[in-house]
Amino acid sequence: MRSFMTITGALADENRVRILLSLKGCELCVCQIIGLLGLAPSTVSKHLFILKQARLIEDRKEGRWMYYRLAGEDAPIEAGEAIVWVCRSVEGSPRILKDAKRRKELLDLHPKELCRLQSRKQEVV
Repeated sequence: MRSFMTITGALADENRVRILLSLKGCELCVCQIIGLLGLAPSTVSKHLFILKQARLIEDRKEGRWMYYRLAGEDAPIEAGEAIVWVCRSVEGSPRILKDAKRRKELLDLHPKELCRLQSRKQEVV
């Protein structure tokens, strides 16, 4: 029951669902997820933490970048089934299609360049 409650809680936020769908078929670094969502880094980190606690996503560190991907085979069966259900349920929605287009643009930028651009943007604000 605890796993179920953690997963459903993690899926109860639109931005976390957007993160899950953006990770379908690829891996993204935190700066790419920030660029996709347009949220503050601390907010994105909190969303990633919740998804990771629910075992819906996994991470790996490469140099100074942290990368995220959908949970793999060692995740609880409920997590895998939840990911399939979410993808099937909302992947054709206008917001998700817009995110997919933005994801393509972000994948063309090296994380180092994207982080530099984001730092400049934060200095202006």
